[in-house]
Amino acid sequence: MNYIFMNKQPKQNLIERPPVIAIMGHVDHGKSTLLDYIRKTNIVDTEAGGITQKISAYEVVHKGADGKEHKITFLDTPGHEAFQAIRARGAKVADIAIIVVSAEDGVRPQTVEALNTIKAAQIPYIVAINKIDREGADIDKTKNSLAENEIYVEGFGGTIPFVPISAKTGQGIPELLDMMLLQAELEDFKADTSKPATGIVIEANLDKKKGISASLIVKDGTLRSGMYAVAGSAISPVRIMENFLGKPVKEATFSSPIRIIGWSELPAVGSNFVSFESKKEAEEFVAANAKSPAQKNSGQANAADDMPIIPVVLKANEAGGLEALLHEVKKIQNDKIKVKIISSGVGDISENDIKVASGRADTLILGFNTKVDASARSHAEKLGIEIQTFDIIYKLSEWLAGVVAERTPKMMVEEATGIAKVLKAFSKTKDKQILGGRVETGQILLNAEVKIMRRNFEIGRGRVRELQKFKNQVKEIPEGQEFGTMIESKTEIAPGDRLEAFTVTEK
Repeated sequence: MNYIFMNKQPKQNLIERPPVIAIMGHVDHGKSTLLDYIRKTNIVDTEAGGITQKISAYEVVHKGADGKEHKITFLDTPGHEAFQAIRARGAKVADIAIIVVSAEDGVRPQTVEALNTIKAAQIPYIVAINKIDREGADIDKTKNSLAENEIYVEGFGGTIPFVPISAKTGQGIPELLDMMLLQAELEDFKADTSKPATGIVIEANLDKKKGISASLIVKDGTLRSGMYAVAGSAISPVRIMENFLGKPVKEATFSSPIRIIGWSELPAVGSNFVSFESKKEAEEFVAANAKSPAQKNSGQANAADDMPIIPVVLKANEAGGLEALLHEVKKIQNDKIKVKIISSGVGDISENDIKVASGRADTLILGFNTKVDASARSHAEKLGIEIQTFDIIYKLSEWLAGVVAERTPKMMVEEATGIAKVLKAFSKTKDKQILGGRVETGQILLNAEVKIMRRNFEIGRGRVRELQKFKNQVKEIPEGQEFGTMIESKTEIAPGDRLEAFTVTEK
């Protein structure tokens, strides 16, 4: 019998809920700068290469047009292509999305991808046309670019709200925040403070000192110290609960981003969480809803038995980063060699990872925003196992693509260049023959290899050692022209035979 979590309390305390906003768009279009300005803090400098590479949630207070203070929760979703799944998860938990588009560049690949994610999540969105302070900014051109990609803003053939802004100077940002609150008012978001909290897991992390922690967004109800949170089969007592600033809190209600430390296992990022008053209720819920364990690394590439593989161990500092790595690795494949993930996990690269990799000397250990234990590095050096760590996702993918290209088995491929008919055989000395012929298709090149064909059967092979046209030495004979040639071959060539010239290239 399926166990269904039912809230026995009647609905009450139904009040306005602050909106959760996802900031989305193409890399370098100014999403993090926009959030920086809103929060009056700086996170860009702490991110490698200035690129946001983990999902984060922030709560701000904005005085709206009504003169009242309103809370807004922001999700900063990474813009780099590798984080498609993270952005999709951001839209899932969000109530409203903001698509940031550069007034210089217009719509780019991740802009379109963000729009598709928003449509799939069926949430309203606002367009923020950023970088209007730049010399190359062109708002009308950007609107045209949006329209060409089926994003029709107000006054330009559609009803999608838009606000021109400069995330650098702050121009237009108050109006953008007002537009978010207006959109939230139209959507009429409500929630009940009396219910046990429910929401979404937006990040999970393994720390050797603190244990397993998870970042959550509360979408309904209230979470208090002493309760128990459940996400899938993972359970955590609510003893250590922090707000987005890392400060301890005793209680959190809807739209609040929080971090809980002390989970029994790493909760799945993007999964729903529920909460209970007692540990017994939490354990009963997990037991009743237990499913067959998901096959580890189910989404990883399975190499064919007869195809070479590159074994890889993947480690990341957070579950979102690991998810991005798996997404990236799936793309780096070809029909001659496969990248096979033999192990993946969250945390520093340890001796256990070296043991997993030690079965094959060609195994790679790749880390994203992780450290390498000294003992693990020493062990890897002794075994000749390569460890590479990166703090920017596309640097990792570029490096791995290079390894794949280097290890891909090379094949010698014959490419035909032309066919000539032998008209006359003049002389033969050992393995050299003087012939006259005419090029029927393509061209015959000096030093080209040739197949000697007789009645459509190959009877031997040779090489073009000399080419003459009107007794002049030449390097090629084009289609339709007659020529003289010296062919080096042990096979005797006769008039009527055909010479199929080809080159051999490595692919």
